[in-house]
Formats: sequence, C-alpha cells, structure tokens
Amino acid sequence: MGAMTSSVAAKFAFFPPDPPSYRLVVDESSDSGKLKMTDVSERANVDVLKLKTKRGTEIVAAYVKNPVASLTVLYSHGNAADLGQMYDLFCELSVHLRVNLMGYDYTGYGQSSGKPTEQNTYADIEAAYRCLEETYGVKEEDVILYGQSVGSGPTLDLAARLSRLRAVVLHSPIMSGIRVMYPVKRTYWFDIYKNIDKIPLVKCPVLVIHGTKDDVVDFSHGKQLWEHCVVKYEPLWIKGGNHCDLELFPEEKSRPSTSTEKSRPSVDQPEKGRNSIDRSDLEV
Repeated sequence: MGAMTSSVAAKFAFFPPDPPSYRLVVDESSDSGKLKMTDVSERANVDVLKLKTKRGTEIVAAYVKNPVASLTVLYSHGNAADLGQMYDLFCELSVHLRVNLMGYDYTGYGQSSGKPTEQNTYADIEAAYRCLEETYGVKEEDVILYGQSVGSGPTLDLAARLSRLRAVVLHSPIMSGIRVMYPVKRTYWFDIYKNIDKIPLVKCPVLVIHGTKDDVVDFSHGKQLWEHCVVKYEPLWIKGGNHCDLELFPEEKSRPSTSTEKSRPSVDQPEKGRNSIDRSDLEV
C-alpha cells in the first residue's frame, strides 16, 4: 500500500512539458563549443550549461549574470515547466532584483537526461549548487534558494544541509507529496518531499509566498511551513491568488502586513483539504 501510494504521489509530482519547449545547439560562432537554447532570445549574459549529477544523469542549467549583483538566486521551478518556459522570467528577475540567477531543469525535464524522481531532483539541485561554487566562485552566504511548488522539495532538502545561506524563498510550496492529495496530519515513510519535517532544520531566514485561493496546493501548506520556520521572514499571502497567477497580482494587493503576529486576520481561511489534483491546474 505504501509503495503504491508513493508511486501515485510521484506521478502527480512530475509533468515535464512534452515536447520540451527548447532544444540545445552548439553556437557555431563560438570556438569553445558554447551551448545555446533554441526558441528563446539569445543573450550575451546567459551561460547555458550541461551538468553531471551524482546519480549519473546530465541536466541543463542556465546562468544569468548581472554585473551589479552581489547575491545569486538558485531557482527550482514548478512541476510542469522547463527552462525554455522559465527563461524570460529568469532574465527579468535578474534585472529587477539585481541578482545573478541560475535555473536548471530536473532530470527528465527539457533536454536533461533520465527520468524525474524525488531523489534525482535532490541530486540535480546539488549539481547546480556545486556549479555555482566551483565555476562561478559563489559563496554559500551569498546564495538565495528559491523553490516554486514542487521545487520547494529540492530547495528545502538542500537548505536543511547548508548552514550559511543568505535566505530561502518558498513560492506556493508543498508540505509533502501525500498531503497535496490527502489532508493527513502525520508523515508516512512512503511520502515524498517531506518538507514539513525538513523546514525546522533550515537556519537562514525563510520567506513564504502563497495564494489564499490556491486550488492545486492549498493555502494551508504555506501557512504550516511558515509556522515551522526557525527564522521567519514576514510572509507574503496573496489574497485571492491561485497557484499559477501570483506574479500577476499588483503590488498593492500583495504587500504584506507589518504586523508581527503569527496569524493574519485579513486573509481568507484555507480550505479544509483536497482529495485530488487536476493535471490541468498544475503550473506551467
């Protein structure tokens, strides 16, 4: 029963775009065999990389450089997107936030090899982080880990093992895989992405962003994760926000309260629980 439930949770967790939104080609104008992505705007400040993971797969990553940046964001995207779809957003975030940004495709996503699994995503983010350290000389204390939806899983797994991170951002995060499907109150051994158990191990400040009307990952996931943070940053509860539209809300609607209270009376109460999730509702 446990193995079956875990398998079902994994099937709900991963929806790589098929076909991928981009291809990899060698830049013929470069003598070094530099890679570039098709179907996206070519930018001189973006490096496209292939990274080997400790589990034997090869993933694709994109590193967006900002000359005035002092911090670097390592972004783990949602479960139904790939680098081609995230590319423009990554470039915009790098400009507006004045950060370097590395995004990567999970094993089995985009042009990354292999099959997506929970354990593979942990190896994937480790490979991306190792590249930041070894190739770009980024220091741990200058790294912000950003995890969106299922990307909160690899983000928190890595954050729980690094003690000097600058910060963690969780965007529509999940408490665990099984909890997305069933309103269970405890963690089972066969669950995946046991974020609710890992977040107390994170030593840096954590910002949680969640929509109060999220119909894919209930708002209660974000609230519970925030309540279990050791170092809490004022949360950003997007009133009326769903799972895939938080970036569309104007600033005045999404600005957090300055209250230091743990509960926020201005936001809607979460739904009681969800028995299933619809693939069409998953973020892209």
